[in-house]
Amino acid sequence: MTTSTSDLRESIRHRAAELGFNVCRFTGVEAPWRATGRLQAFLEAGHHGEMAWMADTAERRGHPRALWPEARSAVVLGLNYGPETNPLAGLARRDRGLISVYAQGDDYHDLIKGRLKQLGGWMASHLGADLKVFVDTAPLMEKPLAQQAGLGWQGKHTNLVSREFGSWLFLGVILTTADLPADPAETDHCGQCRACLDACPTAAFPAPYQLDARRCVSYLTIEHKGPVDPELRPGLGNRIYGCDDCLAVCPWNKFAQAGREQKLAARADRVEPPLGELAALDDAAFRERFARSPIKRTGRDRLVRNVLYAIGNSADPTLIPAARARLDDASPLVRGAAVWALGRLLPRAEVLALAHSHADAEADPGVRAEWASVQSA
Repeated sequence: MTTSTSDLRESIRHRAAELGFNVCRFTGVEAPWRATGRLQAFLEAGHHGEMAWMADTAERRGHPRALWPEARSAVVLGLNYGPETNPLAGLARRDRGLISVYAQGDDYHDLIKGRLKQLGGWMASHLGADLKVFVDTAPLMEKPLAQQAGLGWQGKHTNLVSREFGSWLFLGVILTTADLPADPAETDHCGQCRACLDACPTAAFPAPYQLDARRCVSYLTIEHKGPVDPELRPGLGNRIYGCDDCLAVCPWNKFAQAGREQKLAARADRVEPPLGELAALDDAAFRERFARSPIKRTGRDRLVRNVLYAIGNSADPTLIPAARARLDDASPLVRGAAVWALGRLLPRAEVLALAHSHADAEADPGVRAEWASVQSA
């Protein structure tokens, strides 16, 4: 390592810190890595569910050089979003909806990408090399890169764990054609712990370090487009967007400092919002409420579907009117979820009376199946 290269790396770290990143480390990207085989096994097992884009981009996703053959080094950056309080405390407040910590503020993709571009512009003027910036919407496996660069390690829940920041790091990557000396990789410090595996409410981990997304609450509430498997609905509890359980129980969090900066601060209307209030959202109200949130990409119908499952899990009869109001919703996805919720909350005689007045007039086969299910329960 030349003095000039060392100075340049420290200058990049300094500039990254000025932009608000909590950690900045370097790694090479030319050697083969185990992540390629893990991705292939994940796809072959069908664990990606409906996320066809993962299979469609598998060749480019498998290795950074497959995505950009000229790349030689990666600058991997982390931004701490650790919460001030235990995000699982809200599980006991069943009339409220739980939104994952990362989505309680404005969309982190926009914030991180803007900062990556600023850092990339600064690097381009000093490196004399090409570069590209990536957030987690790109076909790049940023978590194995982060482990290789020493930010942390992929825990048994498959997320990155840091000895400094626990399980609460947003990641960003800058690939460059410059040859920058690598930092030491991080090793696995999970040991015999299986807290994250045992905490999963839907048993989404077939084995340590393996995730079956088809059972994951985050996948089911965000990526999955249709009705959720009735077997899995009770496990959703009052989680209406994402799930923090496996992250929040990680023992390494006790060494982390809550560090969510002001631009990522939680908005009051996204911290345990009332389920009845969310169930009443129409499309315009949904768009207004979640205008700068990652939740906006899910769309109103999927969110209200999740809210109705939470209402069905609430055991709260005061939420019956909110569910009943959605029986005539324009969306079959929402109507079907409302039927299930009412089947859980109402006495059987009232369920049968509602079925008598609604089921025969229902045109959607999926909703008709929901009515048949609650009638035969």
